[in-house]
Parts: sequence; structure tokens; C-alpha cells
Amino acid sequence: MPINHPSGLFSQIVPAVVVFVLLGGGLFYQHGEIIKLNNSVEILSANLNVASSTLLQKVTDLRQETTKTISSTQQNIDAVKSQVGGVEQTVGSISGTVGTLKKLAEVDPQILKKYSKVYFLNENYTPEHVIPIPSEYLYNEARKEQFSSEAWPFLKNLLDTAKANGVTLYVKSGYRSFNEQESLKSAYTVIYGVGTANSFSADQGYSEHQLSTTLDFITIGQGGNLSGFDKTPAYEWLVKNAHNFGFTLSYPKGNNYYIYEPWHWRYVGIKLATYLHDTNQNFYDVDQRVIDKFLVNVFD
Repeated sequence: MPINHPSGLFSQIVPAVVVFVLLGGGLFYQHGEIIKLNNSVEILSANLNVASSTLLQKVTDLRQETTKTISSTQQNIDAVKSQVGGVEQTVGSISGTVGTLKKLAEVDPQILKKYSKVYFLNENYTPEHVIPIPSEYLYNEARKEQFSSEAWPFLKNLLDTAKANGVTLYVKSGYRSFNEQESLKSAYTVIYGVGTANSFSADQGYSEHQLSTTLDFITIGQGGNLSGFDKTPAYEWLVKNAHNFGFTLSYPKGNNYYIYEPWHWRYVGIKLATYLHDTNQNFYDVDQRVIDKFLVNVFD
């Protein structure tokens, strides 16, 4: 049996060892590279986490800052709106005040004064705007009557509405000047005596007729007389409706100035007339300071 020479075995073992060493060294190198790569990944991951956390914080900070900015801007807008609204309100208030003063400057301040034995209109007082009443509204067309031009549209509306309601109303007497009232009072004094005349006729300067906003109504069936007017449908209609046109009864029953005069009506403006009607008050029973508050709206 042949015996292998030791040198042959060595020749086989050495290459194997070399291969193993080479393979082991390669594997060791690859393992080291893997460790290095893993360390790099861990470092990159840590850096990424830090960067992500920093970015998230910056986003949070930016969001909070944006919210604050928007809130501050909204507050500024609201403040500006409030200021603008205040200015508008102030301007509106000033404009309203100017408009009120302008209206008051255009209205005769005597229009709502109490003249029956209280205030006095002298012989120099003449209403600025007095116009003739059309003849179809007069009881006696031969006698020309006048009335305030500003109050005329309200009187015309009253007369036309009454007619449309089947009620006949005419104007018997309208504006009277200081001298006309003086002549009329003198005539009454001669006929009835001073005491009686004073009970139903005003002295010159104390008559509401001098204002040109007061008139005596009459209706058919009275023979031209004023007495008994309160027994007519015309009077009943006036009691219920005259305030809607700005008229009020000056001397109702129980007044402290003259006898009951159901025919004698005065224009005081719709607002004041309605106030008197709704509160069941007489013009002469209301404080003058209260009445004066209605002056600005007297021809509205």
C-alpha cells in the first residue's frame, strides 16, 4: 500500500489556510464597514431627529406668532371700526343737530305759544307766509279768508278727507290781523258789554287767529251760526280725526280762558296734536316747555 508523502499534505493545507485567512480578513473588514455604516446611520438619524424637532418648534413658533399677529391685526381693525363708528355717530349727531337748528330757524317761534290771556302779539306781528283759502272751502265765498301757507296742506287734507267721509266742513274765519281783532272786539263789546265780550272774544294781541294757524269751522244746517256746532256730525268727526291732521280744540269745556268753543281749532302739528289727543290733555294745560319740544316738528 503506497504511503503519501508529508510534503504533499502540506501543500494542500497551506492553500486552504490562506483562503480561510483571506476570507476571514474580508469578513472582518466587511463587519467593520457595516459597523461604521450603522454608526453613520445612527448619527444621521439623530441629526435628522434634531433637525425635525427644531423644524417642528420653528413651525409651532411661527404658527403662534402668526396667530398673535392676526389677533393683533383684528384688534386694530376692530379699534379702527370702533373709531370710525364713533366718528360716524358723532357726525350723524352733529348733522342731526345742525338739521334741527336749521328747521327751528325756519319756524316762527310764536307758532306754539299760549296767547289766550298769556302771551301777547303786538300790532307789528304779521305771519310771514299767509295765503288765501280757495273759495270752495269757505262758508261765505264773498268773504276772503287766509291761512298759514305751511299749515294749509294739512287743513286742505283735513277738509278733503272729511268730505270723502261724507262730512261737510267749511272755514268760517281764518287769519285776523291785530287791527281786525281790535275792531271785532270793539264791536262785540258794544253789542254784548265788556264782561260778556271778554268771555268769548280775545283782545287784540291775544287772539290765536293772529297766528294764521287757527280757524273757526262751520257746517251746513246751522244758518251760518256757530252755536250748536258741537251737536253736528262735523264736530264729532273733528273730535275723532282732527289730531291726525295736526289740529286741536283750543277751548274745550271747562277751560280757564273762554267759553266752550267747539268750532275753534288750532293747528299745532301732527305730533303735538296726537300727543294731546292720546293723553287727553288740552293745549293750555300743558307746560310751555313741553310744548316747545314739538316746535321743530310742527310742519312735519
